[in-house]
Amino acid sequence: MAVVRREKGQTFRPSRIAAAIAIGVLGGCVLVFFFPHGLFSSSDPGSSAQRVSISRRESAGKDACESHEKVERLESDITSLLEKNEDLIIQIGVLKGRLRSAEQGKDGAQTQYSALAEPRKAGPFGTVKGLRTSPTVLPDDSLNPRLAKLLEEVAIGKELIVALANLNVKDMLEVWFTSIKRVGIPNYLVVALDDEIANFCKQNDVPVYQRDPDSGIDTVGKTGGNHAVSGLKFRILREFLQLGYSVLLSDVDIVYLQNPFDHLYRDSDVESMSDGHNNMTAYGYNDVFDEPLMGWARYAHTMRIWVYNSGFFYIRPTLSSIELLDRVADRVAHENAWDQAVFNEELFFPSHPGYDGLHASRRTMDMYLFMNSKVLFKTVRKDPNLSKLKPVIVHANYHPDKLPRMKAVVEFYVNGKKDALQPFPDGSQW
Repeated sequence: MAVVRREKGQTFRPSRIAAAIAIGVLGGCVLVFFFPHGLFSSSDPGSSAQRVSISRRESAGKDACESHEKVERLESDITSLLEKNEDLIIQIGVLKGRLRSAEQGKDGAQTQYSALAEPRKAGPFGTVKGLRTSPTVLPDDSLNPRLAKLLEEVAIGKELIVALANLNVKDMLEVWFTSIKRVGIPNYLVVALDDEIANFCKQNDVPVYQRDPDSGIDTVGKTGGNHAVSGLKFRILREFLQLGYSVLLSDVDIVYLQNPFDHLYRDSDVESMSDGHNNMTAYGYNDVFDEPLMGWARYAHTMRIWVYNSGFFYIRPTLSSIELLDRVADRVAHENAWDQAVFNEELFFPSHPGYDGLHASRRTMDMYLFMNSKVLFKTVRKDPNLSKLKPVIVHANYHPDKLPRMKAVVEFYVNGKKDALQPFPDGSQW
């Protein structure tokens, strides 16, 4: 019986436990139904609204913090992108320089020359291209070892800017090399024609070269005016070309606003800025001459173009280029002639009885990039659209008051002074 009783007790104990669990669950459900906000919470509806408001404020504060953090992250990302953009611009500039050097190293003219050296059949219509320029000369460092060593240090890609200067143009020279430094052009050189300019350049950390004494050049170089000094450059440039260097010859009455080497074509023996003041005069046009007495044949067509400026041109080291320099230097030395007039006559006059023309190819520079002062003061400054363009250089060649106009160009294009060019007349009052 005891055993039976013990077994019955063990039988009913699980049933009692299950019943207790069921009662607890049921009671919990009842409490949840009648007290959804808790047994001890306030039943005031306002308190519920207060809880909702607090919840919203907490959410809004959280959103505001997140928005502030997002703004900070975006500003950080923008700063980072701007820094990367500046780095990319620098890298692009370096790559352009390397590409320019590589292209020049290939010497496209030499390739053309080699390709045309052997007789060839003409290709299909519209595909034939003639020889644009001669191959470069073989450099001869023995001609001037001192200059050759200096050019190795200064030139980039076998090319550089060269200017001649004496004490008479000291103030303009300072504006000239200051503008070059501002743009960041490293490959330039001043040929000092007297000791004062040589010392002045050294004091201002400007690359300078002073030739060995030469009575024929020194007398003119030390005391001559603009035109006299300008005539010397053709003799002096010859050495640079013989050493195998391309030269961007520059007068000192020029303000640099961009690197000119980024805007050259290098496909001709001579690439020069123009004295022209519009498309017709700068690039040439068909000018019809009228002679009524000729009746039916009264009209005769002529070709006209304004001259190249001998104060700013790029010249490659070719035989044709050196021949041009020799011709101009010889005529200027023996004739009472202006070097710019002779320069253009030798470039453009064709062969005819008693005269063998020069076979040098030429290209006219963009007149709005390589701008003369007539274009600037007569046209560009009065045109709201053209005045927004930034030229590569401005040459104060048309006006005798060069220095104040050069300074005004700097004020207008560099310092952003909009009325800097206004006080000057279109032309000269002299």
